Amino acid sequence: MILLHDIIYIILISNDLLALYIVFHRRRSVATTWAWLIVLLIFPIFGLILYSFFGRGLSQENLFAINKQKHIGLRNVQKMITKAPKRATPTDTSDQAKVLVNLLNRHNDSPLTKNNQVKLYTDGHAFFDDLIADLKAAKETINIEFYTFYNDKIGNKILKLLIAKAKAGVNVHVIYDAWGSMGASKTWFDQLRKAGGQVLPFVTSRSVITRYRINYHLHRKIVVVDGRISWTGGFNIGDQYLGEKKKFGYWRDTHVRIVGSASLLLQERFVMDWNASIQKDHEVITFNSEMFPDLDENDIAPGDVATQVISDGPDHYNSNMRNGMMRLMLLARKRLWIQTPYLIPDEAMFATWQIIAKSGVDVRIMIPCKPDHPFIYRATQWYANELTRSGVKIYTYNDGFIHSKTIVVDDKYSTVGSMNQDYRSYHLNFEDNVVFYDRGFTEQMAEQFKTDMKKSTLLTQEMIDQQSRYLKTLQAFSRMLSPIL
Repeated sequence: MILLHDIIYIILISNDLLALYIVFHRRRSVATTWAWLIVLLIFPIFGLILYSFFGRGLSQENLFAINKQKHIGLRNVQKMITKAPKRATPTDTSDQAKVLVNLLNRHNDSPLTKNNQVKLYTDGHAFFDDLIADLKAAKETINIEFYTFYNDKIGNKILKLLIAKAKAGVNVHVIYDAWGSMGASKTWFDQLRKAGGQVLPFVTSRSVITRYRINYHLHRKIVVVDGRISWTGGFNIGDQYLGEKKKFGYWRDTHVRIVGSASLLLQERFVMDWNASIQKDHEVITFNSEMFPDLDENDIAPGDVATQVISDGPDHYNSNMRNGMMRLMLLARKRLWIQTPYLIPDEAMFATWQIIAKSGVDVRIMIPCKPDHPFIYRATQWYANELTRSGVKIYTYNDGFIHSKTIVVDDKYSTVGSMNQDYRSYHLNFEDNVVFYDRGFTEQMAEQFKTDMKKSTLLTQEMIDQQSRYLKTLQAFSRMLSPIL
């Protein structure tokens, strides 16, 4: 018994010392550090196993592959912006938000584009119908990048279409996150490869056995057709996004279709992600007229929506995209309306919402009424309760599951993309968003929010008071772990 006692004592001491080392040797937020310390100290051995898979930073090999990528399309985008007619429209609010435009374009990698035609999608059936129509009409290139590409009914329908386009001579590229696309095996994608298409798992999700870090996901959802038409937002490829999973019911999401020079920026984001993920030199995509068509003035989209494409990931320590979204929100004078499936903000974003609400701005945040991840949902409830006490109006969407990631600021600015309001999107995932400086499109977004409110319940203090002590304890515990959920 003494020997066993000594062994256990040595294991516990070693666990504590190792926990202190592995947590503090890497630069990270205080909240994340404490969350990992709790896990490592409360759950010896098991905590270390969790940390090895979820807590370590990006591998140096992955960081090198991502950071070595150069912008190859910006020159052409700038030419497009120069060619675009310089007409001023009453809906363009970009001049009033120059501070935000400049922040998002801090390294001249996210220029403001105009003359974009933008269409809003909030239903899976309409989204897939029009997306498939664009894919069928593709003449030269199809580039697809999704977190989730399921091997199910709609997934197979799109895969078969891509196979047909590849056989017809269209240049088809697909990037997917291997962890987010369970069931979409290499063998399944080999059907497209044999037809002439090219498919890669994103750099952080390949070789998961030798580089067992599963905490860094490609969360972007990007489609670009012929360098002219692009799609981005919250929908992935899978039957559940058509409302065909009983667990979720109706799937409420938001996506946009863009025709115009902003498509070239989404194209460049795709190319950089592709080049970071390749394993053979011959797979690299270089600048070419098929990917980045040199459109003349007659080819420019008839729309006039001022648009800025932004992206970020854990290869940048400063959470540039999160900071940009905070700056966008701070422009609010009348209203700040947010939709997010996960409400787990870091301290900076949490304080930003509180400050804006206490300044007299109408702050509303819409979240799901049901969980898809239990601990994450309990943490979401904790923040919902606290924000309600700060004057923020929290709405729970009752007509299925809301997966939409949107922000509406006053009647001037709005954004759609892949970024949730949680630690994972701020600090761990590779995300993209599109910011619109346009009254007309922003009004569409606001009207959709009003429609969704009719299917939602406003959280009140009375409802919070009726929550059981057990539920509140679970919420508090989940909140403590929120930086690593």
